[in-house]
Amino acid sequence: MFNQEKRTITTERLILRPFELSDAKRVSELCNNYNVYKSTLTLPYPYTIECAISWIEAHEVNFINNMYYEFAITDKSTNELYGAIGLTNKQAHRNGEVGYWIGEEYWGKGYATEATKAIIAFAFSEKHYHKVFAIHFASNPSSGRVMQKCGMVKEGILLQHIYKENKYDDLIHYGIINSEG
Repeated sequence: MFNQEKRTITTERLILRPFELSDAKRVSELCNNYNVYKSTLTLPYPYTIECAISWIEAHEVNFINNMYYEFAITDKSTNELYGAIGLTNKQAHRNGEVGYWIGEEYWGKGYATEATKAIIAFAFSEKHYHKVFAIHFASNPSSGRVMQKCGMVKEGILLQHIYKENKYDDLIHYGIINSEG
């Protein structure tokens, strides 16, 4: 599933691959969307091509230094870019947080679930994590369903933890333990 040389993860319908600078325009188009922005913790809005370029330029150093693994979620046959998925590496605790976004035009097609299952497998089999966790805004229950479909268990709620768009929102925390590690 994981190709070390190319740094790609292949699933039934997707290839998770490193971002390239040539992806910046499409990343900007997908992220410059209020509906994507409002459900993410750190995505700026509006999202310019300069945002995309600086974000992509940081990936290589983070990957090489085992700090953060960021992948483009792309179609296996057409290479069309659907979104992104990343995984932090908390080496001292053998765990990491998964985060993802999908362009709105691709919502509801199972791409986030397929990519998340793949990144959990990568974390456990390639990086030997003990645990993977994720959080979602209470106002975005679809993201919670992705986590549930991937076998993650709801661990708790951080009440009114985030202030965004002039209101407080709860963060719902999910996790999965590596049963073989």
